Amino acid sequence: MTQRTDRIDELLRQEIGQALEREVADPRIGFVTVTDVQTTPDLAHARVWVSIIGSAEERKATLTALRRAMPYIRHGLGAKIRLRRIPELEVRLDESVERGTRVLRIINQLEAGRLPEDEIPAGESLPTPVPRLPHEGDAEAQDAADAEAAAAVVPRRKSRAGSKGRPDSKGRPDSSRPTARRKAR
Repeated sequence: MTQRTDRIDELLRQEIGQALEREVADPRIGFVTVTDVQTTPDLAHARVWVSIIGSAEERKATLTALRRAMPYIRHGLGAKIRLRRIPELEVRLDESVERGTRVLRIINQLEAGRLPEDEIPAGESLPTPVPRLPHEGDAEAQDAADAEAAAAVVPRRKSRAGSKGRPDSKGRPDSSRPTARRKAR
């Protein structure tokens, strides 16, 4: 990708997201986030990647409504963006959030000492935060990190310019610094 297409992709992502928030009033469109836009080099087509929160049926209905709303959004982009040709918009479902949720669920099950379950609960599309269980070595690792942080903190002395015996900002002792008297001679 070139810098130009990257800038156009980002601009399209922002404008499509704003249009979905402010201009599209379809009740079938639920909570949608435009995660990415990828245009072809000739700017004829663009894939719009969206993340939808909700059950499987809600996501399917929202995706259908988004596909029907894309010609309207494309027409609106023509007035907002100065391009010779506004690309055809193709909506795709971004499932990276669901994959990330599944990975987090498996990690939590392994930390709890259980074997991972392969089934995904219906309707859950975002990770549910859970407290982390203590593990062996946690306290020791924390004590070592605290000791390392304490050793790294060294108190600094305030130095005054012109104080006898103290170095200046360049590390020279006070006697090697040129003074007004020495310059006058």
